[in-house]
Amino acid sequence: MDFSTHQVSSLFDQLGLPSDEIAIENFIKIHSPIAADILLADAPFWTSAQASFLRDEILKDADWAEVVDQLNARLHSKD
Repeated sequence: MDFSTHQVSSLFDQLGLPSDEIAIENFIKIHSPIAADILLADAPFWTSAQASFLRDEILKDADWAEVVDQLNARLHSKD
């Protein structure tokens, strides 16, 4: 079992998105806040493959789940 801790930049790489700090901050700035009643994977800006990955990682409580939760919190935040 892989017990490595993933970073948000690694998650963005996994999602096929630019993963440098500025690109991540811009992505979050552009796409937040997500309405409280919308699950992260159901946000309209993901491709179907990205949404499936995010959903699966949370449902399986997989090794990416912690960093997906971090992204979820940041995208649901009003700050």
